[in-house]
Parts: sequence; structure tokens; C-alpha cells
Amino acid sequence: MDTAQLAFSLPTKAVTEINHVSFKKIGSGKVRDIFDLGDALLLSASDRLSAFDVILPDGIPGKGIILTQLSLWWFDKTKGLIANHLFANQEAEYAKRGITDRDLQLRSMIVKKLKPLTIECVVRGYIVGSGWSSYQKSGTVCGITLPSGLKQAEQLPEPLFTPTTKAPKGQHDEPITDAQGEAIIGKELYNRVKEISLTLYKLGHEETKKAGMILADTKFEFGTDNEGNLILIDEVLTPDSSRYWPADGYKTGISPPSYDKQFVRDHLLAIKWNQTPPAPTLPEDVILKTREKYLAAFKNLVG
Repeated sequence: MDTAQLAFSLPTKAVTEINHVSFKKIGSGKVRDIFDLGDALLLSASDRLSAFDVILPDGIPGKGIILTQLSLWWFDKTKGLIANHLFANQEAEYAKRGITDRDLQLRSMIVKKLKPLTIECVVRGYIVGSGWSSYQKSGTVCGITLPSGLKQAEQLPEPLFTPTTKAPKGQHDEPITDAQGEAIIGKELYNRVKEISLTLYKLGHEETKKAGMILADTKFEFGTDNEGNLILIDEVLTPDSSRYWPADGYKTGISPPSYDKQFVRDHLLAIKWNQTPPAPTLPEDVILKTREKYLAAFKNLVG
């Protein structure tokens, strides 16, 4: 799907609840709802938007479709590096289960039932965000000592693997060290996850560079099958799970503008919201400009 086809398919109103599904809902996150198909799962991305770990009352129309279609593009790009959770022929899977609603098809994936790992795998290529705050205080990021004198948004000498806990909805993920990660999922599996996360980031960084953008950092999630094989799951390299910057506006010493919900975060900080529920409603221009950010990232990458 190219950008013109995608834009034509986006709804005018945000879909914040996935209700038109006849299958049992077994999970619901900040953005995604999970339905049980018996031998598979339907992973559907709503247009919900969260900021500071709080779900906002307003969604971004079509955001779930953009995230899903970009994930599908990246899953195809990365399948030579690691298997993913998708059933190979998505159209056949929808037909097999009688799922004909086009909006639902565009914002969802039919995926294998796997055991998710209990850590989230964050890779940082640049010193920014919470990493920059930590570096200013201690010269470290997630317990890793970095060279002195780095500037905000500067590229790191090497990408860093900085995993976190996987907190329940409404709670904050907490950084963990290599030793803690090994204790949680086992040393051998942890080392495999670390290696493939860094490899995926490097591929993403190179592809993004071709699109005139910079992949500053990202988060991956993995699961295992019954044989213990490591599988890439959830979303991958989307503006929700990654920080993308325009390459032509990049400079150190500032936090560069990004192709994600940072526009919403900036608005919420400006109105001095206390970052606890209930969240305030968003002005129409903030909603539309945020959607433009997501669409621009898709267009740059996919064409």
C-alpha cells in the first residue's frame, strides 16, 4: 500500500474502540486490542493515543491503520533477520475467518499465538529524551557509563541496548541492567534478544537514512514459540515505538522535532497538565498536525 492509497483509506473520525468484531476480546492495551481466533490472534490497532502513560480522550483518525501498514512494511524488510508473528497470507486468513470489514483489515494483523517475553527491548542510537536526562545527572544511561562531553541529540559511539520492564497499562516501564535482564528471562535468551535488537536497529537506521530521516531510538518486543524459537512480535519501527527525526533539520544541542506524538506531548506540557487522569481533550489543530506527522513518516519510508 502506497501513501495515496493509505490516505484515501483513513477514517474522518478516530476509531477509539474496536467493537465490530465477533471474536472474544482477550486483551486491551494503550493502542491495541487483541481478539482470540482460536488458532490465532487478531491484533488490532485503534486510533487511541496515550501520553505520559495516560490514554487521551481524543484519538488520531487513522493512526491505527498507519501503524499497522508501516509495521507490515517493516516486517517484510526484517524477515530475513528474524521470523515474525504474522501468518504469511493475511488476505487468506481474513477470508478464512469471514473478516470482511475493510477498516478492520487495514488496522489489524492475524498473528500466531506465542509467549511474549517479559521485557521490552529498547535500542538508543542517540542521546536524547530520558537518556539525556540521565546522562546529565550521572554520565550514564541505564547504568552504562558514556563518554563525557556529549551534546543533546548527539549520535552515540555505538547503539545501546537499554531494556525495560513491561509494566501494566497505566504504570511506567522501568530500566533494567543486563544482569537484571538475564535474571528475568535467562542469560542465553537475553543475549540472543540483545544481539538481534541491535541488528534490527542498525537495519532500521540505514533504511531510515535513505528516506531522509534519522532513527534515534526504538523499542522491539519478542516472543517464543513452543520450540523456544525467538519471534519478533507486536509493532515494529513505527512512530509509536520509535523516535524519527527529519535528517535535514537535525542538529545537536536541542531535541529535534520528531515524526510522532511529541507534538501532543509539547501541547500537554504547555498547558501544564499534571499527567494524571483524566487527560484533557485536544484541540482540532493538534489532532490534525499529529496525523500529518504519522503520514509524513509513512510517506518518507514507503513512498
